[in-house]
Amino acid sequence: MEPLTRLRWPVALSIAAALVTIGMKGGAYALTGSVGLLTDALESVVNLLAAVTAYFAMWYAARPADPSHTYGHEKIEFLSSGLEGVLIVLAGIGAAVYGVRRLFQPEPLESLEIGTALTLAASVVNFAVARVLLHHGRVHKSIVMEADGKHLMADVWTSLGVLAGLGLVLLTGRTFFDSLLAIAMGLHITRIGTGLIRRSFDGLMDHAIPPDELERVREVIRTNLPAGATFHLLRTRMSGARRFVEFHLLVDGDMSVRAAHQLANKLEEALVAAQPDAAVTIHVEPVDEEESWEPEYLRQLGEEPTPPPPPPQTP
Repeated sequence: MEPLTRLRWPVALSIAAALVTIGMKGGAYALTGSVGLLTDALESVVNLLAAVTAYFAMWYAARPADPSHTYGHEKIEFLSSGLEGVLIVLAGIGAAVYGVRRLFQPEPLESLEIGTALTLAASVVNFAVARVLLHHGRVHKSIVMEADGKHLMADVWTSLGVLAGLGLVLLTGRTFFDSLLAIAMGLHITRIGTGLIRRSFDGLMDHAIPPDELERVREVIRTNLPAGATFHLLRTRMSGARRFVEFHLLVDGDMSVRAAHQLANKLEEALVAAQPDAAVTIHVEPVDEEESWEPEYLRQLGEEPTPPPPPPQTP
């Protein structure tokens, strides 16, 4: 069974949590008439749509490579998280706009104590499920689960903001606090969604792996290179949880094909040991050939096109 298939259960848990919290928050709004609680309930509806989308994305991403998708299907995770980011932004804008409307058209609030209790209980459910999703998302480098977890945490913050507004209404009797908190939390949610969209865009555009991972790749290659060999044109990209690493390995032009192949295998094994989710491609070239050095292309990747000095000749 594919790892992503086994890991769909946290997303299924978030679907169940969305269904439960929709009922709880919808009931809280029906009892109180609070615009903050209405926006909170709408956020749970968005949670449900996003969780169903994430579940489908993880099912599709778990499919093995095939002739038409030779690199696998993991990149759909970025598409799913981008869609989730759009939904978060729409929910945030909607909450802020509705808060502005109710600021100028206030309505009386009722049964705030019961509504507050229901919303607090729903927040506890969302917080617990969000922690599960964020943990598994980071451990398994699944942007879909991490996006779903951040979405639920955004919902938790929304609920806390709404509860703070209701608390101020209870203390002061002024209903405009409800609208002000709805506007503030709507803007906060919009910022979270924008960050997810930007990260998803980077993934769809074959963004390089994070700098700390890239430096680890460079260090592993340097450690396993023999004297006189070097490397350049290191390119990396992410596709869901997978990392793709490609580079040119430059060796002595008189090295046999067998020896060069064995060296490339050694480097590949070392890289996979350091980064188990990496797919490594190595192109072997003679270090002493001018054609092996492509100055314009190297400069595009931020590398200096400077061949190393030739190894000392043995008498």
